[in-house]
Amino acid sequence: MSNWLDDVKWDSDGLVPAVAQDHQTGRILMMAWMNREALALTVTENRAIYYSRSRQKLWRKGEESGHVQQLHEVRLDCDADVIVMQVEQVGGIACHTGRESCFYRVYENGEWIPVDDVIKDPKDIY
Repeated sequence: MSNWLDDVKWDSDGLVPAVAQDHQTGRILMMAWMNREALALTVTENRAIYYSRSRQKLWRKGEESGHVQQLHEVRLDCDADVIVMQVEQVGGIACHTGRESCFYRVYENGEWIPVDDVIKDPKDIY
């Protein structure tokens, strides 16, 4: 029997993109990267754990902000190269800008327009 982690097509850096989606509304909250350890720990700890490329280390979502993502389900796409997680976003804020989602800008007439309000000022979070 093969290890389920071997079924994932990791990129040349040993990473896979992981999308976090609200388990109730279906809203895309964020995208980050996972390595094997992050994905294994996500399943084990039942919370989203990513790999920070800038810091070159594991990042437990919410470790500083308290905005943890409780895991409901993990899916692997048909090409086995993207993870989608159904999560409960504790505190309702996924983005470091203090918004619900990292996808808060809409393209209109040649520019990106912020359409979601800041729920909490990042200075009060970090």
